[in-house]
Amino acid sequence: MKEDFLHYVWRYKLIASAEIETTKNEEIEILNPGVYNTNSGPDFLNTQLKINKQLWVGNVEIHLNSSDWYLHKHEEDVNYDAVILHVVWQHDVEVFMKDNSPIPTLELKGLIDNNLLKSYQNLFSKQQRWIPCENQISEVDKFVVNNWLERLYFERLERKSSVIEELLNKSNSDYEAVLFQLLAKNFGLKTNAEAFLSLATSLDFSVVRKESFNAESLEALLFGQAGFLEEVAEENYQNELKKEYEYLKHKHKLSPIANRQFQFFRMRPNNFPTIRIAQLVSLFNKHQNLFSKLIEVTKMEDFYSLLSVEVNEFWKTHYTFETTSKKSPKKLTKSFIDLLLINTIIPLKFQYLNSRGEVDEEDFLQLIQQLKPEKNTIISKFSDLKISAKNAFESQALLELKNNYCAPKQCLQCAIGKTILKK
Repeated sequence: MKEDFLHYVWRYKLIASAEIETTKNEEIEILNPGVYNTNSGPDFLNTQLKINKQLWVGNVEIHLNSSDWYLHKHEEDVNYDAVILHVVWQHDVEVFMKDNSPIPTLELKGLIDNNLLKSYQNLFSKQQRWIPCENQISEVDKFVVNNWLERLYFERLERKSSVIEELLNKSNSDYEAVLFQLLAKNFGLKTNAEAFLSLATSLDFSVVRKESFNAESLEALLFGQAGFLEEVAEENYQNELKKEYEYLKHKHKLSPIANRQFQFFRMRPNNFPTIRIAQLVSLFNKHQNLFSKLIEVTKMEDFYSLLSVEVNEFWKTHYTFETTSKKSPKKLTKSFIDLLLINTIIPLKFQYLNSRGEVDEEDFLQLIQQLKPEKNTIISKFSDLKISAKNAFESQALLELKNNYCAPKQCLQCAIGKTILKK
């Protein structure tokens, strides 16, 4: 038994008996359970109830045992002076206010429907499951699931917005700079994400902006900062970049990061950090005001057109500085652009419009629903449970569900969990 289950019972008035009494046999009538308080202080605020037909307005505190009042030292906290009812699972000790009068107490043990208790115990059993409701989720009404997934998707966007806001605060609200940092992290994919973010944050974006008009300067800048131009090389092109970087390093007072942060092991050649840096260079050389352009774009084909870039001539025949390869354009693929849209462009665009009060949720839903779902272990597991993602909107929502509700067992805050309990 956990307190949050008792919060759930009180909040939705799921007490089985219509006639309830305090431990002193005083009749209780719940007029309004109050506002659920997620901050410090009593669990429910502004509760309205009648005790022996006397109207009371105040707060309610909920514990597993009455003695928890003293365990949590509420008797020393003035925030609990306005508690009008102590709701507990088990009444094991009398609790007194400062004037030595006993706090009216409601014991829930024996007042909760057995079916509700069984459903709760089943969800929160210690049996190892991938998600608590894996045996019931496929039976939940699709309307409930779909509505909840929509809410989860926007929760995910809002959570990402808070991360974006931190970056904006550090960059003096420069959206172009934040876009560069987030895109760089995405270009690194999971393996090199942090290394690429270190690269992007190792220099002020104003330097990138100044050098972006010249492709060779920008390439020297990023490869130099990434630490790939530290050693004397046999390749003439690499030496040319090295000379350019030495000039830029002195000009902008830069310090490179260690290139050992970048991983090549067990990676497909098209995902080598050298290729991803070359593509990042092409993108920001082609579009000096990329964020401004992305804000104006609304159609999927226009996103693909805007972000479709290929590497320069050297990288068309190389995967690293040292070895040559068969010539190929090494363009940003449609599937890779989809990842950029899902993880960076749509969240950043949402944050920008939301800060201006211009968000149209339907527009974002229509956009994300055009993208294919991500392929990963979590999405595959949900598919095994007959909850399949048809598009990126649903796969993003399912990731939010698994990571922020199922994993921490927040079933009582989940629409799916609540539906299962009510059954």
